[in-house]
Amino acid sequence: MAQGVDSLAIKADSLTATVDSVAQDTVKKETKQERRAREKAEKERAKFYYKDILKDSTRLAIEHVSRVAWRRSLILPGWGQYTNGGLWWVKVPIIYGGFVGAYLTFDYWQWYYSKFLSEAQYRIDNNGAVNDPDLERWELPGLIQSKDNARRNRDLTILATVGFWGLNVVEAYVTSMLKNRYNMGDDLSVKISPTFMPSGYLGYQSPLKNQFVPGIKLTFNIR
Repeated sequence: MAQGVDSLAIKADSLTATVDSVAQDTVKKETKQERRAREKAEKERAKFYYKDILKDSTRLAIEHVSRVAWRRSLILPGWGQYTNGGLWWVKVPIIYGGFVGAYLTFDYWQWYYSKFLSEAQYRIDNNGAVNDPDLERWELPGLIQSKDNARRNRDLTILATVGFWGLNVVEAYVTSMLKNRYNMGDDLSVKISPTFMPSGYLGYQSPLKNQFVPGIKLTFNIR
């Protein structure tokens, strides 16, 4: 009986493998051109859908404007801010002022690095002889350490400049989204008017039960 059950199980496994192989042979394999066309169609569909929700024309227009803004800022800092309008005439000078400051900082640390590197190299090649009178009181280990510090600060300046460039891109994108999606009005007025409040709303135990007491109402207009 056990041998019969085992033989039946082996036959069932072989039959399943045969069916799978036949199914694989009958299914048409996707060519490279078909796969590229399918992937292109999926990417095109993703532009118009968000989690299977169809985007309306307004949403598509807002996304297009936002893409234009951040891409322009990526190409030329300040271009996206100019595209968004508003206070671009304040933002653009700040952006380029930051780049000018970054360049001056880089130039200083590069000069500092070159000065100490040249002096250290000269002393190594000339048995400790001094070449730069400004650094005659410096020992060789101090020159090498100062040279390494200057190089580190110079490299950090480059990284900070790249980060500042990226911040300019993010600012252009965020400003475009807020400007086109939300009403960022300047009307933040406060209106004060007299009113009557139920006594139960007071923070302390009022002797007046189920009565209205005078108060002041503040209305903030935030948009």
